[in-house]
Amino acid sequence: MRTADAHLPWGGTARGPWALEVTPERAGWTYAGLRVLTLPADGEVSFATGDEEMLVLPLAGAGTVRCDGVLFTLTGRPSVFAAVTDFAYLPRDATVTIRGEGRFALPSARATRRLPPRYGAARDVPVELRGAGPASRQLNNFCAPEAFDCDRLVAVEVLTPGGNWSSYPPHKHEEDRTHHDGRVEAALEEIYHFEVAGGAPGAGPVGYQRVYGTVDRPIDVLAEVRTGDTVLVPYGYHGPSMAAPGYDLYYLNVLAGPGAARSMACVDDPRHGWIRAGWTDQPVDPRLPLTGPTTREA
Repeated sequence: MRTADAHLPWGGTARGPWALEVTPERAGWTYAGLRVLTLPADGEVSFATGDEEMLVLPLAGAGTVRCDGVLFTLTGRPSVFAAVTDFAYLPRDATVTIRGEGRFALPSARATRRLPPRYGAARDVPVELRGAGPASRQLNNFCAPEAFDCDRLVAVEVLTPGGNWSSYPPHKHEEDRTHHDGRVEAALEEIYHFEVAGGAPGAGPVGYQRVYGTVDRPIDVLAEVRTGDTVLVPYGYHGPSMAAPGYDLYYLNVLAGPGAARSMACVDDPRHGWIRAGWTDQPVDPRLPLTGPTTREA
């Protein structure tokens, strides 16, 4: 992937019913994808999932999802900064109709197994705090490996208070291997989809996303991102994600890869991994959690 192709501003990949469409082919890789659907009042869209498993995740709004005759009602939320949301899982080779009003993200992954369609309740989403001080952030682990079963798809939400850094220290997931501490790493393609508090799609305040590689696998991205922008991470270290002072930052992480294990285990940039040890004696940013009850993890 060319560095210039990694940052996708809002509207640049719109096609058909999708306000954003990132297929594996568009990204230049094999597994991970993301679509965003914007519906007016009582809007409706029907489609087939093909060889991809998908989620329907309300970003702002609510609606219903009918998948192969099974109907799910999504309560949704006013915005990503207001609440954790419920969601629906769509298997591969399914026929789907979404009806409602608002913006809906559809993370996806090319899948082999066909699992049943399912509903994910907001009350069951694990909400976690990570880091400390100016590296404090909140994770909504709605489709983390330990929280929700999929074939290959992994997806989480991250909320970063204004002025803080997240996705830090910079890290990468590039190999299928087991680490000395027992963590199972998986090679992953990754998508970051952003919203900035106070912004509208394609306009308003900004945050920043860094992606960089190695001598053997170079990539060099420092993207100024607004609500609706997307950054692709085919490989390399990603982070920090930077929230400008005064503007909370949200991103949806979508990850998928070829490995048999669904895992988010990563390798820190060795120049910066030491920072984790300093978090044990620092308080978590008192602005967190922005939504919901939490657990604490470094």
